[in-house]
Amino acid sequence: MTGEMFGLFLLGHLKIISSGEPRSGDRTGGWEHVSVSCEDRTPTWDEMCMVKDAFWSEEEAVVQMHPPRSQYVNLHPYCLHLWRDTLHRHRLPPVECV
Repeated sequence: MTGEMFGLFLLGHLKIISSGEPRSGDRTGGWEHVSVSCEDRTPTWDEMCMVKDAFWSEEEAVVQMHPPRSQYVNLHPYCLHLWRDTLHRHRLPPVECV
């Protein structure tokens, strides 16, 4: 992908919505966000890896989160999300555990 990294992208059967880079004063709190969905199924691990590599470098840590149930927001049953904190480096488990 080239050009701006925010907006709606269609990649085959994947629908990708990207927030782009956080801007001063926005509500994201320094988080970059990409949602990935399919019309009739959840995206696969390989599809999520492909999207991750399209929006971030191979050496950047990006996470999928499981928030407390009380904070769930589910507007689409087949949508997954990728997040990157631009203000803090993600703490990761030891490499031998991943």
